[in-house]
Amino acid sequence: MHRRVFVGTALAGVPASAAPRAGKLKSGDIPVRLFGKTGVKLTVIGQAGGRFPLCKDKDEARAITRRAYDLGINYFDNARGYWAGQSEEVYGDALSGVRKQVFLTTKSTKRTKVEAEAELHASLKALKTDFIDLWQIHAVGEMEEVQKIFGPGGAIEAFEAAKKAGKCRFMGFTGHKDPHVHLAMLKAYDKYDTILMPLNAVDPHYLSFEKLVLPVAVERGMGIQAMKPFANAKLLSAMSVRDCLNYVLSLPVHCSAIGCTTVGQLEDDVRVVQSLKALSGDQMAALRKKAEPLKGPFTEDWKRNVETRAGFDPRPEYVGG
Repeated sequence: MHRRVFVGTALAGVPASAAPRAGKLKSGDIPVRLFGKTGVKLTVIGQAGGRFPLCKDKDEARAITRRAYDLGINYFDNARGYWAGQSEEVYGDALSGVRKQVFLTTKSTKRTKVEAEAELHASLKALKTDFIDLWQIHAVGEMEEVQKIFGPGGAIEAFEAAKKAGKCRFMGFTGHKDPHVHLAMLKAYDKYDTILMPLNAVDPHYLSFEKLVLPVAVERGMGIQAMKPFANAKLLSAMSVRDCLNYVLSLPVHCSAIGCTTVGQLEDDVRVVQSLKALSGDQMAALRKKAEPLKGPFTEDWKRNVETRAGFDPRPEYVGG
């Protein structure tokens, strides 16, 4: 699903290459937060490569990436599987000249040491760098995967070796299917630097990462990344972009990945966070109530469906990031 239909600025539909430079938006006004125990300060929003397949072409994706950097964003999220590796190539082209000024992340879905190491090599080549700031075990959704990751020859061995060798500064894991699997990953290992999970105003009503996982990550002092703040655009039928971003960034998180596919979307998000104010408990509750009619697996179709009757699930298989 498209991240959202862009309605917030006159730049809608304007090619990224034709968009104005940073004159109308002041670079450096994006709030930053200390990323857990890493010692790194990240902008509260970061450009994500997972939606780049929705761009017209790689040139447009590169222009969006450079615009994000020009506006002061220093957090750039990616994964080896995004756009069959092309999203990493976009970052490699657009960011190689400013590599030391950005925090570059990528991920691997491989569950064995050998396969994960091969993906890391491919990621480093595509990103045109000799190290990743944050490398993550990606999209862990089943208990069997946890067992494989931590079994003999499992992926965790590749991640530990990469960190020891300086090929990644930090390591963590991601997932969006089931908070109980996140808890199993946390129980299995206590040396992660970071965690990435879906957080938004509808999440507390169904298989909630906010209720189950977030408190554990906070207690451990992990670097906490949010994803899906707009619930893949579905929350925008009930609330504004500003409401969505203010909600997730009022949680005890450090940053949120944003899958912008136009310069207009990116600039809208930057305007919102430049005037970011923490919401009160009552304001947060009001947004959760507003989102409640959308609760369940047909809105959050990346989560496990525990409401299916007789084993029938009419949803298409989720293939997003």
